[in-house]
Amino acid sequence: MLISDSMPLLWLSYVALSLVVLGAGYLSIRWLPRLPRFAITGLVAGLIWMPSSFTLPLLDKASNYHGMAPSVVVAGIAFLQKDQAALGQALPLVLLGCALGAGAGAALAVWFRRRDRRPEDDGDRPGGGSSDAPQARQEPVIG
Repeated sequence: MLISDSMPLLWLSYVALSLVVLGAGYLSIRWLPRLPRFAITGLVAGLIWMPSSFTLPLLDKASNYHGMAPSVVVAGIAFLQKDQAALGQALPLVLLGCALGAGAGAALAVWFRRRDRRPEDDGDRPGGGSSDAPQARQEPVIG
């Protein structure tokens, strides 16, 4: 059950809040052209959604807790605790997530650009397609 188990509820809350952050960030950089806007939003998405594993010692020194968390969180905690081993594991994943997200955002922007520039066949003109030269507007004439 979703309410009784705290881990799925935690991840669901994280996904919902990260979508709010991505939406607000995308709208806040609306003044940028499409390619940098999508690349920056993708970079942030890769930054906050790339998972990483971590290990924490329990009170019983013989056992450890192994879990998954966003790599930026694991890297931040490892930096604050000065744990070089955990930072060395999480930091490459943070950079990989940033690169993959920025690449996916740039690819999405290029795909949208190609889709918007595709000539549409309106069928009204002889020859089938539309010409590249804009047509002058003709005003209606009475009489």
